[in-house]
Amino acid sequence: MDEKWNKQNKKGYLKIHVAVDIKTKEILALEVTDEKVHDSRMLKKLVTNILDNQGKKKIKSVLADGVHDSNNNFRYLEKKRIRPGIKVRSNSIFSIRNNRLRNKEVRLQREDLLKWKKKRKYGQRWMAESVFSSYKRMFGEYALATRVQNMVKEMMIKVSLYNLFRRL
Repeated sequence: MDEKWNKQNKKGYLKIHVAVDIKTKEILALEVTDEKVHDSRMLKKLVTNILDNQGKKKIKSVLADGVHDSNNNFRYLEKKRIRPGIKVRSNSIFSIRNNRLRNKEVRLQREDLLKWKKKRKYGQRWMAESVFSSYKRMFGEYALATRVQNMVKEMMIKVSLYNLFRRL
């Protein structure tokens, strides 16, 4: 909006980072940050929140777009024994400095990207996009609260309501 209208927003923006169960379309984890926090830094927090709150429920794989392509994320997923479905950057290279799991994904995606997408079920990542679209259709893009801590609470309530509506 700042670029479009050539106007500087003094307040900034809040970003919602969500983790979605693609089978149930339920939002499993939510993190709210300002616009300066990069998306790739939030993957570890989202996965940790799910593992801590779900008890015995196991995460088999994580599907994420290329913004989450980092050695730290691959290292974390390898440590937790979670299969990554993260599309690596197009200019990624196989390097001994890279995480072993990331190197494997780079090699597989370079050999045959379509085969990799099928194997990892990468197309199902769009289920999260449709969940987020549904959330925005139900509740809108804006928070009604004026204080940041109340905006965060408002978003958490909206996510809880979204999940409740999904179960009905």
